[in-house]
Amino acid sequence: MTLARRLRDFDEDDVRVRPGRRGSRPRTRRRPAHEDAVTGFVTAVDRGRYRCLLGDRMVTAMRARELGRKGVVVGDRVALVGDVSGDPDALARIVRVHPRSSALRRTADDTDPFERIIVANADRLVIVTALADPPPRPRMIDRCLVAAHDAGLDPLLCLTKSDLAPPDELLAIYAPLGVPYVVTHHAAELGELREHLTGRTSVLVGHSGVGKSTLVNALVPEARRAVSHVNAVTGRGRHTSSSAIAFELPEGGWIIDTPGVRSFGLAHVKPEDVVAAFPDLAEGATRCPRGCDHLQPDCALDAWAAEGHADPHRLDSMRRLLANRADTDTD
Repeated sequence: MTLARRLRDFDEDDVRVRPGRRGSRPRTRRRPAHEDAVTGFVTAVDRGRYRCLLGDRMVTAMRARELGRKGVVVGDRVALVGDVSGDPDALARIVRVHPRSSALRRTADDTDPFERIIVANADRLVIVTALADPPPRPRMIDRCLVAAHDAGLDPLLCLTKSDLAPPDELLAIYAPLGVPYVVTHHAAELGELREHLTGRTSVLVGHSGVGKSTLVNALVPEARRAVSHVNAVTGRGRHTSSSAIAFELPEGGWIIDTPGVRSFGLAHVKPEDVVAAFPDLAEGATRCPRGCDHLQPDCALDAWAAEGHADPHRLDSMRRLLANRADTDTD
């Protein structure tokens, strides 16, 4: 069959000619529909391989070239084709990523233009903070609350190691916000925490050493997550989780454990959304002059905090976030 005749068999809009040393040949732009694809849930990502739950079996898959640069993360619901038997040597292909209901994002720092999605399709952000060893960092909590607000996730404050220090001082800071919380320690029953997690997809975020993996092991015994100890000199934990991984709860729902973080950049969050994530300050911001960036001496938030409507430390934390975004300060 001549080249001219072969070309007539294609619609002109669906063909592009690729020149080469051996002549030109038509190549269709139409992608396969993959109508036989089945839907799986991504539970782990490891060096270009994706572990997906498909019905009652786990399937290992790779990302199809046709996805281009579209990323696949834990929590994604994806379309799978190929060998989906789940056998040890089987390898399927991810050909589509279904629309996400939410995406928890962070950047390396507050000036980094490149954001990365941590998990997809979660509906609750569990901010895990130790009351001691390592000590709590309220500014990290504030950052996580901003990230939860930006992603549309319900926040939950989980305070661990209450056998080492009382929670009262830290809880007093966040009581005006109405953020739900649970307080735990090593030997504590986790019934209250389970109530918050059952039937939901929750992602655990916090510094290394605060006890995320310990909580996961207590909630899902077969998880067998490695736990770390806090360095006595630096007061920091050692990273034991290298990637996010999802575990199904016995009572229903999912928890997603994530690697410990030492920073949570918010370069992707607009300044007005940062302010909106501080509801105790957002109302006072309505008194500010038009165009106020909340960093100048005439900002009405100083009087708002002085009148007792908000904690001055919260105002300082918000301003640090805004200043970091403007690359005028460091946190």
